[in-house]
Amino acid sequence: MFVPDVRRDLVPTVSVVGDDFCFPYLVDLAVKKKVGFSTKHIDVLDDNGTLLVQVDGGFWQFNKTRTMLHSLGLPIITLRRTKGILLQQEWIVHRGEGSDGSDLLYTVRKSQSFQLKTRLEVFLASNVTSEICDFRVVGSYISQSFKVYKGDTLIAEVKERFTLRGRLGNERFEARIYPGVDYAFIVSLLVILNEIDF
Repeated sequence: MFVPDVRRDLVPTVSVVGDDFCFPYLVDLAVKKKVGFSTKHIDVLDDNGTLLVQVDGGFWQFNKTRTMLHSLGLPIITLRRTKGILLQQEWIVHRGEGSDGSDLLYTVRKSQSFQLKTRLEVFLASNVTSEICDFRVVGSYISQSFKVYKGDTLIAEVKERFTLRGRLGNERFEARIYPGVDYAFIVSLLVILNEIDF
């Protein structure tokens, strides 16, 4: 992967999962999703084809759980679907394989208001009131392409690449992560958007 000469301390970071997943330069990633009879598997590769992270989970689970793993197989985060207030679907994300409050990183909810586009709201664990979201995910009902905003600032874009194989359970995405933004966080949003029941 091409690594430009950029001083890390000059680029503000948007670190949610961890600083190790923030590069001080623009990063384009390839995301490959494979669906088998009983499993879903996602590989995230850099522009050289090097595996950065992968996501695994069962296909037929009632309480869906997805685990993001480092390329060495170590758990980074665990994503769990829950039912929130008024049966509103939400996802909670914990560090590693944890499930208690001290490991909570963020919660993702589908926006309650009627929208012409898919909209998810992300609340960090430090956002105790959860009145105003920390991040917004705005996408399309037609495809799984989306943009991620922190306030009014665009921090990442994910585009679905349409292929014949994609219609057969193997989908591909291109993720553009802006400088200083946590790519593991953006990939987790792709996983959640891919699982949301509309």
